[in-house]
Amino acid sequence: MPEPHSDPRIDAMLSRQEIYDLSCKYLRAQDRLMPTLHRSVFWDDATTDYGFFKGGPDGFVDMAQNALKDHLSNHHMMGQAFIEVEGDVAFGEIYFQAFHRVIMNGMEKDLFISGRYVDRYERRGGVWKIAHRSELVDWARTEAALDDWIKQTPDVLLGHRGDADLSNQRERLRTL
Repeated sequence: MPEPHSDPRIDAMLSRQEIYDLSCKYLRAQDRLMPTLHRSVFWDDATTDYGFFKGGPDGFVDMAQNALKDHLSNHHMMGQAFIEVEGDVAFGEIYFQAFHRVIMNGMEKDLFISGRYVDRYERRGGVWKIAHRSELVDWARTEAALDDWIKQTPDVLLGHRGDADLSNQRERLRTL
């Protein structure tokens, strides 16, 4: 595994990129329902605090994957990522917006949640992972689902979860 670079500026830049990639993997794993990838971003002794859930990474990933599987679809967007590196420890504030297509009272609804992940990361053996993650919700709203454009565009390529999604079909992508 890579060790810290001798130039602290380069080390901080590489560290920020590796930490940013952790959040990208985290969001991808939630949207595509990939529990192994989801779990891989946390240290085994990591802690989480989402208000409604506090605990370790195994319990969190199990809870999140089970909650999201009942949604019709999910789409998380990452915004600005403010990451400060202090040697082998770093702190981050990662903005996100999450879209969830859910069934409420028998009707399709769109649930939008916007907030921030406030994190502590640790580099162990040259590898950065999340040591603590808190999710802060800044706002949320629910509205009726409207998919007129998709319904009127039968040839649109739709995203899927797991292996069915084109992003998980590397060999197919090689031949397109």
